Amino acid sequence: MKLAIMQPYFFPYIGYFQLVNAVNKFVFFDDANFITRGWIQRNKFLIGGEPRLVGIPLKNASQNKLICDVEVDDAQPWREKFLRTIELAYRKAPQFATVFPLVAKIATSGETKIATLAAMSVKAVAEFLGFTTEFVATSRIYRNQILKAEHRILDICQREQATDYVNPIGGRELYRRCDFATRNIRLHFLEAKPLTYQQFNGHFTPWLSTIDALMFNDKERTRSLLQEFTLHSA
Repeated sequence: MKLAIMQPYFFPYIGYFQLVNAVNKFVFFDDANFITRGWIQRNKFLIGGEPRLVGIPLKNASQNKLICDVEVDDAQPWREKFLRTIELAYRKAPQFATVFPLVAKIATSGETKIATLAAMSVKAVAEFLGFTTEFVATSRIYRNQILKAEHRILDICQREQATDYVNPIGGRELYRRCDFATRNIRLHFLEAKPLTYQQFNGHFTPWLSTIDALMFNDKERTRSLLQEFTLHSA
């Protein structure tokens, strides 16, 4: 069984979904400390031809809180504002009529925990694209916060009886092959290939939310983009 573990991100970039699609089970690492300037509650979208950060306001978010404990700030009308921003940015995109209802369903869900809301966005896109990946959140099952860093990952892998652990290429310096091999787990690193697709004009803007890819590509084309990676064995 192939396993991956990542923090939940709100409508993350397409490389995140390459990882989701490459494994049998995907674990949302949501009982780690919140990262204030990370991607949990925000992402980039193509607005007026430029990449712009759009985020969800949060209540008293800090690195002293766990991701699963951080709440969105519904005192601000962010849900309506977010959907209006997406509508204005992408209403002329070829797949807008198909994709916008998916985005609206998540944004108007009423969910108040950012970890759950972000996980919902990932699972909604995965279902839309026909993934068979199983999802689980660390805060609901493992209760192994006493362990640190790599030891938590190894514990989760063992408890899930994983044969393979897949991590983004950026974590290559974090893990050692021998630590996984002694537990009969193969370690892999996923490296996304450069991706391009037609946006509104001839200039391609990379590293945007997957919403952007979905707005400009049908399901078949998007699924083909998800195969554009190299899996390195450690």
